Amino acid sequence: MESPKYLSINNLKITIFQAYLFWENIDKNLQNIGLRLSMGVKEKTDLIVLPEMFNTGFSMNASALAEEMGGKTMRWMAEAAKKYDCVITGSLIIHENNNFYNRMIWMLPDGTHEHYDKQHLFGMGEEDKTYTAGTKRVTVELKGWKIRLAICYDLRFPVFLRNKEEEAYDILLIIASWPDKRISHWKTLIPARAIENQSYVVAVNRVGHDGNEVYHSGHSMCIEAYGNTIYYKPEDEDLYTFGISYEELIKVRRSFPFLKDGDNFSLS
Repeated sequence: MESPKYLSINNLKITIFQAYLFWENIDKNLQNIGLRLSMGVKEKTDLIVLPEMFNTGFSMNASALAEEMGGKTMRWMAEAAKKYDCVITGSLIIHENNNFYNRMIWMLPDGTHEHYDKQHLFGMGEEDKTYTAGTKRVTVELKGWKIRLAICYDLRFPVFLRNKEEEAYDILLIIASWPDKRISHWKTLIPARAIENQSYVVAVNRVGHDGNEVYHSGHSMCIEAYGNTIYYKPEDEDLYTFGISYEELIKVRRSFPFLKDGDNFSLS
C-alpha cells in the first residue's frame, strides 16, 4: 500500500468544521460558514472539511433546494478554496440530467473540482426515493496523499470501503449528518475502518436539530491507522485544525503488514 516516494510526502494539515446547520437555508448557511472560517482559520491548512449537505441540512426537499454544478454554492466553494489556498470539501444537492444527487465536491484553489455521488442511500429515511445513487468509488490526491471520499451511510459498508492495492488510499474521508440516537454505531465503526484498512479516518458530522427534530451530536474525529485518536469533539460546534503524518502511517503499515493477507474479491 505504501508509495516508494513516501519520504517526500509531507504531513497534512486538515481543518474540520463540525457545524450547526440552518434548516433548508442556503444563504444563511453559506454566510455562517464563511464567517466562522474567516474567524477560525488562523494558520495555513491544506484541506477544509464541511458536513454532508452543509448548505441545507439533510433534506429530501431536493426539487426546491437543488443547484446546478455552476450554482451559488459551487461558486462559494471556489471562492473559499481560493481565499484559503486549500481544498474545500462537503456535499450538497445537485440537479443533473433530470436526477438529484447527494454530491461531495472536492474543490481546488484554482476552481477545478472532482466529485463523488453518495452510493449508499439511506432507505429508512427515503433518501433512495429522492436521490440517484452514485456508481463509482472516488479517490482523490492531495500533496501525495490518496484520499477516499465517502458520505455518511457509506460508513456501514466495509467491503465498499476496503483498502485494496489496486485502489489504495491513505485517508478515508467521511462527511455526515449522523443522528445522535445511533451515535454509538458511529463511534464504533470509525475506529474499525481505520484499523482494518490501515489508514487515517477523518469523519466530520454536524450538530444541532434539523427540520425534522432529529438531533445530531457531532462526535467528529480523526483516528490513525493503529486506532488511536488524534481529534475528537462531541456535542458542540467546532472549527479545528490538526496535522497528520505520512511517516507515522508507513510505520504502522510496516510494523504489522496484514493487508497483504486479505481476501481477494472485486466489486462491480
